[in-house]
Amino acid sequence: MAVIKDIDESQAPLLDHLIELRARLVRCVAALVVAFGICLYFADPILGFLIQPLKSAFPNGQGQLIFTKLYEVFFVELKVALFAGFCLSFPIIANQLWAFIAPGLYAREKKAFLPFLLATPVLFLLGASLAYYVVMPTAFKWFLGFQGSAGGLEIQALPTANEYLGLVMQFILAFGMSFLLPVLLLLLHRAGIVTRPQLVAARRYVIVLVVALAAVITPPDPGSQLLLAIPLLLLFEGSLLLMRVTEKRRKADVDSPEEPQSAS
Repeated sequence: MAVIKDIDESQAPLLDHLIELRARLVRCVAALVVAFGICLYFADPILGFLIQPLKSAFPNGQGQLIFTKLYEVFFVELKVALFAGFCLSFPIIANQLWAFIAPGLYAREKKAFLPFLLATPVLFLLGASLAYYVVMPTAFKWFLGFQGSAGGLEIQALPTANEYLGLVMQFILAFGMSFLLPVLLLLLHRAGIVTRPQLVAARRYVIVLVVALAAVITPPDPGSQLLLAIPLLLLFEGSLLLMRVTEKRRKADVDSPEEPQSAS
């Protein structure tokens, strides 16, 4: 009977955690649904904002998006609303996840993990901004440069709304997620999985991996690949510098002698 009682008591905290997890997931879904509804109402202005890089890439801003299916624009607006709604509700989702994880961490672990949590949306926003304001206009101008004529027929760019939105989301997500490289490396370093000397020794392989990654997740123009690869390499070198500073600080804390206690 005592064994059964111990099992029941050990299951109670787990059940409490599952109930709390369910409640926080419900809040995350509710926040996403509300944000989706708001963004769906403003889907046309949001889509207009996303179209600006293509509009500025056309000569004199004269171009058009077409749709080949009657329901295509409707689903494009749903995708726009879902994409923007997730971005809008992300702070609430992150806050709920942190509120669920934080009670299980020590104060020192919370202090160590919190900067990474705060840096994640900032770095993602920097990557997305680079994609929107620099990379997409450059890439679209390069793509539109293939317009002309061949064999007596005119070659004209007539992108569809769905294909264009997919390309924009690919750019934004690729650059935003790639800019989280320092967060990943510093977390692995703090966890002791990798060390700075290991990363320095593997620098040449990292360069090859970054170039290959940029070639895979960006469109096949060299400009976009370079505009992603170069910032990633700079972020990698910056991560190594932060690791060096962190290691020096740890070493200083270990080597510093403790203050002698005053005699009573």
